[in-house]
Amino acid sequence: MRAGLLVVAALALAGFIAVAFVMPSMASSRAKEAAQALVAGADAPKQQVAAAAEKNGRLEGAGDGIKMESRRDARYGVLQWIVSENGTIRGWNKDNGLEVTILPALQSGKVNWSCRGYPVDAMPVNCGGKT
Repeated sequence: MRAGLLVVAALALAGFIAVAFVMPSMASSRAKEAAQALVAGADAPKQQVAAAAEKNGRLEGAGDGIKMESRRDARYGVLQWIVSENGTIRGWNKDNGLEVTILPALQSGKVNWSCRGYPVDAMPVNCGGKT
């Protein structure tokens, strides 16, 4: 009887360890991958904004008419983006609780980009994440 209780206690402890440590790291890994996909998904509109801004010499209006379709990913869920009139790109993934803002800056006729996202722990380094 006592041996049976010890076996049950050991199994319960193993289950607790899996839930407390393994599951969060798996979720964290998935969120990081989803954040990378979210940032990478903005590459095409970034090129469109940059082309318009560099052609016209200003960011105002560089995002006009740029539409992005949301994308359903089997692993990460729905990835969505919008492009504002000034070329700022915002993206989000509700399934993993992710948000990114990709900001253009026009300097010497070239567009440079900065990126910030939330949560920081899930973001790639090029979007304010930690190494």
